[in-house]
Amino acid sequence: MSERKDKIIDFIKKTIHDYEFYGAVIGISGGLDSTVVAKLLIEALGHKRVLGLSMPERDSSRQVAADSRFVCENLGLEYKTINLSRQLRAMGVYSLKPPTFLFTEKFKEKYAKGLWENMENPYIADLKSSGDMENRKNQAYYRAKNRMRMINLYFEAEKRRYAVIGTTNKTEYDLGLYVKWGDESSDIEPILHLYKTEVFELARELGVPERIIDKAPSPDIAPGVTDEYLLGMDYNTIDRILIKIYNNLDLSEENEKHVKTVIAILGNVKYRKIKDISLLKEGLDE
Repeated sequence: MSERKDKIIDFIKKTIHDYEFYGAVIGISGGLDSTVVAKLLIEALGHKRVLGLSMPERDSSRQVAADSRFVCENLGLEYKTINLSRQLRAMGVYSLKPPTFLFTEKFKEKYAKGLWENMENPYIADLKSSGDMENRKNQAYYRAKNRMRMINLYFEAEKRRYAVIGTTNKTEYDLGLYVKWGDESSDIEPILHLYKTEVFELARELGVPERIIDKAPSPDIAPGVTDEYLLGMDYNTIDRILIKIYNNLDLSEENEKHVKTVIAILGNVKYRKIKDISLLKEGLDE
């Protein structure tokens, strides 16, 4: 057992104990990060104290549901499936887009990517919640899904006095690849200190199935839209550039466009991370 794995397991045990939680709830997407964290939770707390939630919705690919079920069964994890479509429909989210059953998977992917590619610097625009009315509707559309998952996680957790476990890694957090009050809302973040490439290494150490390791990381917000598509480069490249930037190392051998992209993202992440705004009340002391 590696020191890295030991430290995370000890952290989980200590936090659950210190805050008097009875167990843990985690969202299972069928992706790498949630699988790795679920495996660590089981090793730290045991199977009976961990609950997985699979939360597909109208736009989720069939593969997401299949992979989520595969992960839970592979880990021997107790899980519950909650289809979010009814909740999102009641909220009015789906009214922003045409019914997906009218279109093929290939068309839906082309449509989703077309919306993204229609903007200049789309990821920066997303970080800043900027763009025209259509773009703002797109942001509201996908973020609502992520926040609905958070609501269900806390609903199930609080009924059991369980902790909600986050699955955000360092690369995602530093680049703002999360939804405020969505997947960044949790009680514990066991892998927030690990770059995405380190999560891949840990997955192999933990014996995560290759089917999950080889799967393209995706936020499951739109058909065919993966993390690396959103960022415009693969995680190996991103992590290498981030490490060089943080350690003031030479970047001359890196692709100039990629470096500029990462630097621009880092400069705009503040728009994603802001939470508290102080209002200046004129005449307060009068």
